[in-house]
Amino acid sequence: MNILILGSGGREHALGWALARSPSADRLFFMPGNAGMATLGTCVSGDPCDAQAVLSLCAVQGIEFVVVGPEAPLVAGVADALADAGLLVFGPSAEAAQLEASKAFTKSLCRDHAIPTAEYATFETAEAAIEHIRARPAPYVVKADGLAAGKGVIIAQTEADAIAAVRTMFDGAFGAAGARVVIEAFMVGEEASFFALCDGETVLPLATAQDHKRVGEGDTGPNTGGMGAYSPAPVMTEARIEETLERIIRPTVRALHDRGTPYRGVLYAGLMITDEGIKLVEYNARFGDPEAQVLMMRLKSDLLPALLAVARGRLVGHSLEWHADPAMTVVMASQGYPGAYDKGSVIGGLSAINQDTDLAIFHAGTRERGGQIEAAGGRVLNVTAMAPTLAAARERAYLAIDRIDWPEGFCRRDIGWRALDHDPA
Repeated sequence: MNILILGSGGREHALGWALARSPSADRLFFMPGNAGMATLGTCVSGDPCDAQAVLSLCAVQGIEFVVVGPEAPLVAGVADALADAGLLVFGPSAEAAQLEASKAFTKSLCRDHAIPTAEYATFETAEAAIEHIRARPAPYVVKADGLAAGKGVIIAQTEADAIAAVRTMFDGAFGAAGARVVIEAFMVGEEASFFALCDGETVLPLATAQDHKRVGEGDTGPNTGGMGAYSPAPVMTEARIEETLERIIRPTVRALHDRGTPYRGVLYAGLMITDEGIKLVEYNARFGDPEAQVLMMRLKSDLLPALLAVARGRLVGHSLEWHADPAMTVVMASQGYPGAYDKGSVIGGLSAINQDTDLAIFHAGTRERGGQIEAAGGRVLNVTAMAPTLAAARERAYLAIDRIDWPEGFCRRDIGWRALDHDPA
């Protein structure tokens, strides 16, 4: 089977890495891909949000199955166009992807179906939002309603900071994503990520994972797209997994089915584990990045049949096996990220690192030029390791990082610090 993966990040490299191991996978194509993906298949330049360009590539190359990696093509309706053309596609429709595309949509769905989440209010003017803030105590969570590349959430510790965040959003800092703003009550607890495959009705939970969103050590500083992740997440006990399925995931899938917009893809729930129980922070309509990297490394089963079952609406009876060993990924990013950063710096030492099934470097913002690997984005490399304990996986990942010659890059040195409190090593 010829397979196309849309996207250019570490998530898509990890998915391609897993799919390449399937005996049913013949040729892999990536649009647009990156330097790492080019070692697995053929990278084709183009905009993954351009449905006609994607359809044309599928026709020319005889592609039978398309895996949509990032959220933007989903929201743009690429999965709809592919399905309408008779192609198998992994990824929800644009209507179902509103779970990620609009925080107000998700909050409304939670309200209507008693799905636990933070108290909230939605605003279309800065004046109304500021009035709401002044009537409530700090801290506040201010969110751009639409897609903002993981950066549209500001946790404001003071009234002044919250008002500044609102004004920044309505002044266009996040483009159209900030034309509407959601303000939530601040939730106290530990965050976790939860993933499940859904075929419109059936839900198949995946292994647990947890990421680090903040740029600084000790989970401080501004939010990023993710600076590292690990799996499993000790905080997600069996009881909490079942609570998440029964109170959050399954009611959501039923609600979308009943609306006539069944969800087919991977449903990614950001959770907050509070003293009042587990609450939904937000939904994403795709695999997490960098959580996908640790999940793919721990996946023991063939990924392709599960994704095809989702696309065909035949997930009933499917199961997945996972390696017992934990995995960790550490993100290497360009200096300055998540703010302004330079592109074009050369990354050396990658070829000297022995990659195997327990150690992989998944590329994100990279390109190959003149035989050299260059940084071409904010988050650039995902060094991922698996070992008998999380502490050992962490040590292995950082040993590999120390062999990479890239002075213009940086990483956090404390990935997994919360989980290591639970780890026997």
